[in-house]
Amino acid sequence: MADLDALRARWTRALEGARGPGTGPDPLPYADNLIARWQEPQRHYHTLTHLTAVLDHVDVLEKYAGDADTVRLAAWFHDAVYLPDRSENEERSARLTERALTEIGVPDAKIAEVARLVRLTVGHDPADDDRDGQVLCDADLAILAASPSAYATYTAAVREEYHFVPNDAFRAGRAAILRQLLALPRLFRTPYGAAEWEATARYNVRSELELLSTPADPAP
Repeated sequence: MADLDALRARWTRALEGARGPGTGPDPLPYADNLIARWQEPQRHYHTLTHLTAVLDHVDVLEKYAGDADTVRLAAWFHDAVYLPDRSENEERSARLTERALTEIGVPDAKIAEVARLVRLTVGHDPADDDRDGQVLCDADLAILAASPSAYATYTAAVREEYHFVPNDAFRAGRAAILRQLLALPRLFRTPYGAAEWEATARYNVRSELELLSTPADPAP
């Protein structure tokens, strides 16, 4: 169960790091709006647990970021709009980012950067000199390097989000996503991610792909 007070405090710290302390509207209503979004009933993996994990991983990787608080704000917004049957979730999340951060008094340049980072999570392929993009993408993909049991829980939750997709279509679509990930030169771009997560993540992704490629047993 997520600690909502702790999340509100983390949101406030990141926001004040981006706009300056004691300026602009009260941050808490915005925190509560985002928390409510991350608790929507269609979510099974993209929940407050995922948000908390991404924020925790940003904390681990923050020394590689150019502006860690900007990355933290992007973590809050990167799946703020999430409907499994829609393909433009990242773009809609980025537009929400732009509206909300404008209202709450974040400078325009930082708003543009947060929105850019949100859009980057479509493909998780940041440029070699994109330090903040590398931290956000590594934090978002860190689940791929989870223990076998945690990885199995993750894949089950993803399947539950797409419960409306027939098995054959889901297996084909999920396999295509996994192949795209494996085709990246590196899954993780920060030195820490490359050293600590890359090998395990590739093993997990290859193992899942192998399972998806195995024909399902016929129904009795």
